[in-house]
Amino acid sequence: MALPSAILNVMANAALKAAKGLVRDFGEVEQLQVSVKGPGDFVSTADRRAERTIKSELLRVRPGYGSLFEESGAEEGTDRRHRFIVDPLDGTTNFLHGIPHFAISIALESEGEVVAGVVYDPTRDEMFWAEKGAGAFLNDHRLRVSARRHLGEAVIGTGLAARHKGEAEDQTGAFAAVTAAAGAVRQTGAAALDLAYVAAGRYDGFWQKGLSPWDMAAGIVLVREAGGYVSDLGGGREMMASGEVLAANDHLHLPLAALVKDALRAVRERKDR
Repeated sequence: MALPSAILNVMANAALKAAKGLVRDFGEVEQLQVSVKGPGDFVSTADRRAERTIKSELLRVRPGYGSLFEESGAEEGTDRRHRFIVDPLDGTTNFLHGIPHFAISIALESEGEVVAGVVYDPTRDEMFWAEKGAGAFLNDHRLRVSARRHLGEAVIGTGLAARHKGEAEDQTGAFAAVTAAAGAVRQTGAAALDLAYVAAGRYDGFWQKGLSPWDMAAGIVLVREAGGYVSDLGGGREMMASGEVLAANDHLHLPLAALVKDALRAVRERKDR
């Protein structure tokens, strides 16, 4: 088994330290102060506390690195080649409703490419981690994407976090098309974990629009290092800029992409009539 590098150990330890506070807050979720950022967007004292912990731990060891955090935004460092991309609480809505399905996501970007990532699920004590060229792992076990070849047998994850009417029509159209073709579709409300589940072979594929870089950065390197394919919905590599991601094994990536693209095209054509 490949051993995690020094920087990956730093990222994992930051996630573990922040997780202690999240688990405590999850047990007292009814007492948390919660504010609304926008439709479907919540932020709580738990998010902010976890972010402060992670930022302190990461920048204590790599003080020159830049960072992009969900709550505090982007900060440039003296080292312009590297930055951390962090979601301190992926699945906030689940968390605030007492649903034990949420995670901490930390990625490292080097010269514009995500080269390492961890996704930690504190309720299950599952640490998904990957580094470019070293493979993907769940705790101590090597990960591989699933080997299923047919959409009709596949479990596909997605998210319907639409913030505008037009997005809702697009996403529900694609959801209906994939539901009709796939074995099953799951929407669990935590994109970083969904991508980690693709890497682990629990899901056979995943797609979603309207994501932010911190939702997908760590998941992208996890899927790639587990032998999967990741693209935007057009088949390109602009996931972080477009907010779109589609991940699957080599057998299902193209069929799933074609299905989603056709469904989105049909929605647009209906709108244009």
